[in-house]
Amino acid sequence: MHTRLYRNGVLEKEGFPIEEVSDHVADPDNVVWFDLCSPTPAQLSVIGEELGLHELAVEDVLTDHQRPKADVYDNHLFITVYGLSFQAGRIVPVEVDVFVTGNALVTVRENDRFDIGAVVRRWDSASRMACHGVTFLLHGLLDYVVDQHFDLVQELDGRVEAMEERLFVQGVTDNRELQHSMYLLRKATTKLRRLTFPMREVIGTLLRRDQDLIADPVMKPYYEDVYDHVLRVTEWVESIRDMLANVRETRLSQQGFRLNEIMKRVTSWAAIIAVPTAITGFYGQNVPYPGSGEPLGFWTSSVLVALASAGLYAVFKKKDWL
Repeated sequence: MHTRLYRNGVLEKEGFPIEEVSDHVADPDNVVWFDLCSPTPAQLSVIGEELGLHELAVEDVLTDHQRPKADVYDNHLFITVYGLSFQAGRIVPVEVDVFVTGNALVTVRENDRFDIGAVVRRWDSASRMACHGVTFLLHGLLDYVVDQHFDLVQELDGRVEAMEERLFVQGVTDNRELQHSMYLLRKATTKLRRLTFPMREVIGTLLRRDQDLIADPVMKPYYEDVYDHVLRVTEWVESIRDMLANVRETRLSQQGFRLNEIMKRVTSWAAIIAVPTAITGFYGQNVPYPGSGEPLGFWTSSVLVALASAGLYAVFKKKDWL
């Protein structure tokens, strides 16, 4: 558990028990932040009573897979965002719920895969802005989350470009690894879109003029900067989706063209073989061959058929026609 107390923009205390939060919050000159990781319903209930949190907001924390959103209540805001990481070709989201009151910020993490320490370091690097209280703390958190989204979409863009390189330059079309990578990237992009697009509404709600809790004119440009990053992320995600669609269509076109080339070659050889077969069949040419009418002839022909079939299979397999 992490706790911090700011007084008049100066960090005075941290690491204190959560039971002291209500005493510190009572003083309007104090700003309190504390973090909960995988809290129990009983812990959330106690926090809700101490800070006067709405029961629906507390209930949303206990409900998994919430959509990113910003709900406005009478005395506080409730915000849901997702920290994202890329592991083994898959996007791993971590839900982070945030309660924002006049002088308190509460973060509730789904698990410890979200690095809250990085957020704290970001606050410390801009400590001169701490005099803006909760507005400053919330900005640092949202800025870190959106930067994670930006880094992730940049990683996906690099992977799609590498896939295009393999497809257009190296000419790889039927590689199963390429197909699997394309599937994972499409799935990751879909999930990323679902988790990043609602962030426009989240930041837009905080920038509304009728929003009293986040009404600091000094901090407004910082929130607008976060909003700009959110727009860039969403536009980049759409660009990646278009790139993946183009890669898929190109791959299918190349496969069709390659199939036509293979069919032309096989058909040409079949025609070459068919002509003498047709002529000899028409004239009924059935000349004696070595071993004709003897068991040795039968087994010799059977072995030749098997070897020829195996040879053709090996050649077709090597050329990736089968």
